[in-house]
Amino acid sequence: MIALSLAEIATVVGGQTYDIPDPQVHVTAPVVRDSREVEPGGLFAAFVGERVDGHDYAAQVVGAGAVAVLASRPCGVPAIVVDDVQTALGALARHVVARLGATLVALTGSAGKTSTKDLIAQVIGRKAPTVWTPGSFNNEIGLPLTALSATDETKFLVLEMGARGIGHIRYLTELTPPRIGLVLNVGTAHIGEFGGREQIAQAKGELVEALPADGAAILNADDPLVRAMAARTKARVLLFGEAEDADVRASNVRLTPVGQAAFTLTTPTGCGDVRLRLYGEHHVSNALAAAAVAHELGMSVDEIALALSEAGTLSRWRMEVTERPDGVTVVNDAYNANPESMRAALRALAAMGRAAQAEGGRTWAVLGHMAELGDDGLAEHDAVGRLAVRLNVNKLVAVGGREASWLQLGAYNEGSWGEESVHVSDAQAAIDLLRSELRPGDVVLVKASRSVGLERVALALLDDSAASSEGQVAGR
Repeated sequence: MIALSLAEIATVVGGQTYDIPDPQVHVTAPVVRDSREVEPGGLFAAFVGERVDGHDYAAQVVGAGAVAVLASRPCGVPAIVVDDVQTALGALARHVVARLGATLVALTGSAGKTSTKDLIAQVIGRKAPTVWTPGSFNNEIGLPLTALSATDETKFLVLEMGARGIGHIRYLTELTPPRIGLVLNVGTAHIGEFGGREQIAQAKGELVEALPADGAAILNADDPLVRAMAARTKARVLLFGEAEDADVRASNVRLTPVGQAAFTLTTPTGCGDVRLRLYGEHHVSNALAAAAVAHELGMSVDEIALALSEAGTLSRWRMEVTERPDGVTVVNDAYNANPESMRAALRALAAMGRAAQAEGGRTWAVLGHMAELGDDGLAEHDAVGRLAVRLNVNKLVAVGGREASWLQLGAYNEGSWGEESVHVSDAQAAIDLLRSELRPGDVVLVKASRSVGLERVALALLDDSAASSEGQVAGR
């Protein structure tokens, strides 16, 4: 964080200081809400949760070097006490961003936000010091914490913005006003909360409404609901996609034998060849979005193409591909799921599996519940099960309760009989099944909404491999 005195912070957040010997002491390290992440010179934000009260850790964090605690009550250590810690955190982020002078890039969408944010950070990070949202810190707490991790050297700040309802993104843009706003797509994620895709589009479009006239709205030309947002902004519009009129577009899109996408990138300044290290054709759209941001910031097409070709995965459990020593490939995409990302992951699995199937390997889709789909839940789970069959996925393992049974039923109704699809009760049952049936050359995709915790399956399969390797070494 840029250095601020406790006195200045107290003024910005409208708080009272308690037990602070010297109000001119500066906070020089990040603001955190997890006591385990405190660094000397940092500030600890004490939130009261359902199970944990951050105030209980006040003495511990100060002992670890925190300058003070941002709290909602005095806690016996140096503290700035406010009425509401979340509101104070937002006010502090707004103040820091105004002082910082960095270019803010904000992005939103129903699917692909985190992967695209990671691509943007890696590409424009080659041009100047860049801070970006870690993981999915994209809400009213995570976003200010990200902004507050910027330093005086930061030139670009890349912020992922999520929404659970109308007005959420508008609030986030008030905390951290962007100059560049990117909208990826409008899908069905959280449709049960919003009520329909039109309402989702209304919420996502709040980002481009917040842009200044000298800013840039970067919109997906291939998504009609996103393209229509051009009428909602006073900023200059830059389109990306495979459409002929896109300013930043892809042509000659193809997949390598292992399922990685390659294409020709065209920008207003020229063309370049890109071969992604990421798996699945859906990453082409994400890469184009990142390229559009980089173009807006002045990077050449050659610089962009090279950076995209060398970029990897920064966030865990998102299409993490690991090949075990025995030849089994585990694709851990278990961080979250919605219908769009589930379909993309299945298509990526099918592409990755073609070479494996030619050598006798099989593709496995270990899938679970997609949350927050409301009345569309039955149809969407059924459709995913059917798609797995149409893509010739060899084995579908549906994990969990009612929604998993809908996945399995969709596959069954599409023609997946016998042992091609199976419904198991939980992650451990899936682990047991896979341990007994996997063979060299198989490719296993693991994906579900975060609440299901299916990463246990992928991690167990990789732990099995590690334990086996250690055992072989020990026995030599």
